[in-house]
Amino acid sequence: MCRYDTGTISGILAMGYWQNLFSTGYVNTQGHADVSPSQSSAIVSILSAGTFFGALGSPFLADTIGRRWALIASSWVFILGVILQTASVALPLFLAGRFFAGFGVGLISALIPLYQSETAPRWIRGAIVGAYQFAITIGLLLAAIVDYATQYRQDTGSYRIPIAVQFAWAIILIVGVLILPETPRFLIKKGQHDNAAKALGRLRRLDASHNAIQEELLEIEANHKYEMSIGKASYLDCFRGGMLKRQLTGMGIQALQQLTGINFIFYFGTSFFSNAGIQDAFVIQMITSCINVVSTIPGLWAVDKIGRRPLLLWGAIGMCGSQFLVAMLGTLTTGQDANGNIIVHNVAAQKAGIAFVCLYIFFFASTWGPLAWVVTGEIYPLKTRAKSLSMTTATNWLLNWAIAYSTPYLVNYGEGYANLQFKIFFVWFGACFFCISFVYFFIYETKGYSLEEVDELYSEVTSARKSAGWVPKSTFAQREGGVVENAQAAEKGSSGASHHEEHTA
Repeated sequence: MCRYDTGTISGILAMGYWQNLFSTGYVNTQGHADVSPSQSSAIVSILSAGTFFGALGSPFLADTIGRRWALIASSWVFILGVILQTASVALPLFLAGRFFAGFGVGLISALIPLYQSETAPRWIRGAIVGAYQFAITIGLLLAAIVDYATQYRQDTGSYRIPIAVQFAWAIILIVGVLILPETPRFLIKKGQHDNAAKALGRLRRLDASHNAIQEELLEIEANHKYEMSIGKASYLDCFRGGMLKRQLTGMGIQALQQLTGINFIFYFGTSFFSNAGIQDAFVIQMITSCINVVSTIPGLWAVDKIGRRPLLLWGAIGMCGSQFLVAMLGTLTTGQDANGNIIVHNVAAQKAGIAFVCLYIFFFASTWGPLAWVVTGEIYPLKTRAKSLSMTTATNWLLNWAIAYSTPYLVNYGEGYANLQFKIFFVWFGACFFCISFVYFFIYETKGYSLEEVDELYSEVTSARKSAGWVPKSTFAQREGGVVENAQAAEKGSSGASHHEEHTA
C-alpha cells in the first residue's frame, strides 16, 4: 500500500490515454498532449505532502485508541483517497484523491513499524520490521506489472484498474489487523497488565502465565514506570538531553534514505528511461522492481546475523559507486537536439548504465531500504516512541515530497528547467557519499537487544563506534529493584532465573 502508488503513478504518467484525458493543453517534446512538468510535479508530490501530515498525526491516534485501531482507521482514510482517484476524469479530483490517499499512507507508514517493533521478539526484530520494506518492494513490483498490463488500453481502465487494485491492499490490512492483538507495550502504558499478558502470550504462542511472558512483561512495566516517574513526554522532549542524538539519528537516516535517489527511479523511471532513448521503458521498470524485491531478502536475513552498522556502511559504499558510474555513463554518452530530445551516442553505455542502476537497487534494497525502518523502530523509549517515530517518518515523506516536486524541474528540458538529465545522478552520488560518514558516526549497533536494552545502550555508550562491544549487565527491572520483580523472583525460584539468563544472554 505504502509504495504501490509510487510505482503506479510512474506508469500512469507515461500512458497515452491518461495524458490525453488529463492534459490541459500542454504538448510534450514528442508532440503529444500531456500534463505539463509543473502539473506532473504536483501530481506526484501531493501524495507525499499528504503522507507528511499523516505521519505527524499518527501519535494522536496511536496513543489514544491504540496501535491496532489506529491502523484500521488509517486504512479507511486511504480508501477514501483511492475512491476519489478512481472516479476522477480531470486533475482537480485526481489531486484531491492523491492527497487523502497520502494522508492515509502517512498514518500507516508510521504505525506499522511502531506495531512491529513493539511486538517482535528481539532475536528476529530486525527481520520483522525490515519485512515492512519487503512489502513495499512487492508493492512496487505489482504496480509495474499492472501498469504494463493496462498501458495500451484506450479507455479509463488504463489508469482506473491500477488505482482500484489498492482497495484490495487496504482490505487485507484491515482484516489482518483485526486478527492480531494490540501491542503489549501500549496495554502496559494504559495500565492493562492482564490484557498485556494475554496479548504477549498470543504473540509468543505461550500461556499468559508462562515464566518467559511474565519476565518480559516485568521488564516492559519496570521501564514504563521509570519513564512515567519523570513525567509525560511532549514533542519538545524528543529533542532534550540524550534524546536529541537519537531523534536526529532517526530523522537523518530517513532523510538520507530518500536522498540516495531510490524514488527518482520508481517515481519517474518509466518516463525518464523513455526520454533517455531506452526502448520499452515499462519493461525496464518491471526489471528494476523485480531486483528490488529479490534483493531485499538477503538483507532481511543479514540484519539479525551481521548487524545494522556493517550492512548500512557497506550498502552506502555500494550505492555511492553505482550512482557515480550511472552519472558518468549517462552524461558522457548522450546529448540533445534543438528540441530537447535525447540523442544516444553509445547504446552499449546506456545498457551498462541500466546495469549499474540495477546494482544500485541491489545495494539499497538489501541495506538502506529495510534498515532505515529497523533503526528508527528500535532506538526510542516507550514514552516518546510514537511521537519520535511520527517525526522520523514525516522526515522521510518530507524529503520524498521535495524530490518528487523538484525532479521535473531539475531533469526536464525547456525554459525555467535545469535540464540535468543524467547529471541528476551526481546529486544522488553526493548523498550516498555522505551516508558513509553518517553511519560511521551516528548508527549504534542494536542487534539482539530488547527495546529496553537499547534504551540502556544509549544511556551508557556515548560513541556509536563503541556500541558493538557493549553488553547489558542487568535487566531494567533488576536495576530498579522493584517490588514486583522481587515477588516474581520468589515465586519462580532458581529455574525461572536460569531461564531468564538464557533469554538475556
